[in-house]
Amino acid sequence: MTEERAPAPERSPEPSRPVRSWVRSAPGTHVWLLIIFCTSIVIVLASDDFETFLLHRNSSNLVQLNKHPVQALLLSAFWIENPASLPLYVVLFELIHARVERAVGTLRWVIVVATAHIAATLVSQKVVLLQIQHHDAPRHLIHVVDIGVSYGLAAAAGFLTYLLPRGFRWLYAAGVIAFFAIPLAADATFTDLGHAIALSIGFAFWPLTKGRRVHPEYAR
Repeated sequence: MTEERAPAPERSPEPSRPVRSWVRSAPGTHVWLLIIFCTSIVIVLASDDFETFLLHRNSSNLVQLNKHPVQALLLSAFWIENPASLPLYVVLFELIHARVERAVGTLRWVIVVATAHIAATLVSQKVVLLQIQHHDAPRHLIHVVDIGVSYGLAAAAGFLTYLLPRGFRWLYAAGVIAFFAIPLAADATFTDLGHAIALSIGFAFWPLTKGRRVHPEYAR
């Protein structure tokens, strides 16, 4: 007869290693940040011509979506156009993405972020196509650089509303809506539209907050 193995114990926070424990509590967020850090270094070190090639090649614009849609949708989420903004993204990832991932788990977090990134990209680029076809936008927009993590951030920011204390969540929600609605009303670029779509998707995923299991170390 074979002996039954006891189930592996769950990982617990390590008070003596706060940074390691912090990273392990939101692995998806920090893997994503690491990839963005690496691609940002590539952009910094690249020549101007190669930088232009990389940004367009990894963009989810109409040309790239038509040639290889899956690759365009995936890779566009791991580049930022201006590496100087990386510190800001680190702060936003820790304040928004990491908190959402800790609260509902990596799988649910990925569902929210990926759905918003894909939907916001496809809808906003479809609007660009229609504007070009109706001569309301220049044709060169088929090559526009459409990369970055902002759609996922907008969705996570909306979803975070339901994870905040009740007395604060509606004030926060009003602030987030205003933050994305004002540019949409003023400029109405395809990026502003994408942000509004992503934010709405984040709000719509409130059922994923039900039955969530929060690790006691990060439930605060």
